[in-house]
Amino acid sequence: MRKNILSILFFSVLLLNFHAATAQDKHKPNVIIVITDDQGKGDLACEGNPYIKTPNIDKFYNQAVRFTNYHVSTTCAPTRGSLMTGRHSNRINVFHTINGRSILFEDEVTLPQVFAQNGYTNAMFGKWHLGDNYPYRPEDRGFHEVVRLGGGGIGQGPDYWGNDYFDDTYWHNGKMEKYKGYCTDVFFSQAISFIEKNKDQPFFCYLSTNAPHSPYNLPEKYFDMYQGKEYKDLNSRLLRFYGMITNLDDNFKRLENKLQELKIADNTILIFTTDNGTSAGRSTYNAGLRGSKGSQYDGGHRVPMYIRWPNGQLTGGKDIDELVAHYDMLPTFVDLLGLDFNPVKKLDGKSLVPLLKNDEVAWENRILYMDTQREQNLIKYRKYTVMDNDWRLVDGKELYDINKDLGQQNNVIDQYPEVAARLSVGYENWWESFVDEGVNQRYAYIKVGSPKENPTRLSAHDMIVGKYSPAWHQDGARNASPAGGGKWKIEFVEDGEYTISLRRFPRESNLAINSTFPAQEKAVQYDKTSPASVKSDFKEAFLYVANISKTLAVEKGTQEVVFKGNIPAGKYDMEAQLIDESGRLHPAYYVYVEKK
Repeated sequence: MRKNILSILFFSVLLLNFHAATAQDKHKPNVIIVITDDQGKGDLACEGNPYIKTPNIDKFYNQAVRFTNYHVSTTCAPTRGSLMTGRHSNRINVFHTINGRSILFEDEVTLPQVFAQNGYTNAMFGKWHLGDNYPYRPEDRGFHEVVRLGGGGIGQGPDYWGNDYFDDTYWHNGKMEKYKGYCTDVFFSQAISFIEKNKDQPFFCYLSTNAPHSPYNLPEKYFDMYQGKEYKDLNSRLLRFYGMITNLDDNFKRLENKLQELKIADNTILIFTTDNGTSAGRSTYNAGLRGSKGSQYDGGHRVPMYIRWPNGQLTGGKDIDELVAHYDMLPTFVDLLGLDFNPVKKLDGKSLVPLLKNDEVAWENRILYMDTQREQNLIKYRKYTVMDNDWRLVDGKELYDINKDLGQQNNVIDQYPEVAARLSVGYENWWESFVDEGVNQRYAYIKVGSPKENPTRLSAHDMIVGKYSPAWHQDGARNASPAGGGKWKIEFVEDGEYTISLRRFPRESNLAINSTFPAQEKAVQYDKTSPASVKSDFKEAFLYVANISKTLAVEKGTQEVVFKGNIPAGKYDMEAQLIDESGRLHPAYYVYVEKK
């Protein structure tokens, strides 16, 4: 009898603990990050742009806490890498947007993994740009629900063939699936559906749009609303860019309305930000900043950052002017939400909770570093800035008093050599800190032969080349642009029989290697960039990987050239080339590797 009573008491305690834990989980705030692509600080009406229509984000701006001195990387994949890891992009193999240097190292811990370990259900929609193959896909890095495009933008090499922003095909949890509608509308709709399904448990939603990245294709009504005499001084490209942002703004309202409808807005941390400076060009309003996407000046990396969480008292249109960065986000979430996380690698970021919670906090004068690499390997002194609260040292030769000279027009390095020397020492120490990690000697090997992804679809986007090549884009395949040599970093995870198929076009295109362009494809609504007709004359295909070194003929009308072999497990450099009748080398723009 006594034993039965003890058993009942034991299970009652377990049940109470379960209910307590469940109730506690329900009170954890949801987290939504909306991050747009190539939208600068000046590309919002609330930041002073006199032309653009963004009433819904403007309203959010007035309700949110705003970081006015928030910095990201100067291009898209590096920003996403740092946001996901709390570490500078140069440490994590994400210092380029192509050439295998936009693939986040497998041993980095990501924000969704931290959330997942703390009971959150995670989803991402839109642009990932940190690896399109196992084990680098978002579903491999902590996300439970994924709808994404390929590569860094619609129409790039890893993307589904012929996508043009309308009625496109995306990867849904690793499988190709066609969606009806405009890309931004689709990604917001999928996010809203996820939120509806998970409203009763804590979730993390990463809504990462490809808009307003080029090509500037948009629904007609968003182009039409920027017609009229008030826009006569703005070129068509800029008007399309603005129209894409207004479409984003309308979708942002849809998202907010759904949070209100579900009665979860107060306990949701909602963030709006962007990934780098504007890509709209010099003709756009730039909030007084110098430089745009890719620039080491503030206009290349100082972007909007707004956060609202009513239950956490993060509201009211308050400005925080301290110098902060994208890699601060992961440690901030850990601190703000009390997440269990013990980083194995040193973080570059620090928690911003003291700034969020205390107006009078003493904040250290940090030194932060941003640069634009976009090369096969990291290069010291390449397009860099060293920042603290008061100064910007640019390329070691220019010094700006940023509080007096926001537009970075007056170089005062001769007047303050001691400041330049101090910041230069910081740069030297910072550079050595990741060179010591051996980043230039490491690569992210795409794993093939795994049941997680078989076959593996590779594109020349991730091929390592010694110099810039158009092969990374679908237009490279269309134009049959010569690219010389290149190689993929491949790891065969198991011994076995493999079939390796070399193609000019991906399988979903159903195009022969020697097809002539332009073929019958969907018309691009506004961005008339289709290449001229190109006659190709590929005669041979060459493959070198592991124990295979072989050339085969390209037969008339064939879509792919197939190589077979028994390959031992291991890491290899793979060369896959198409050779034309003049002997010129081109990459096999697409390669399929399958373990039989």
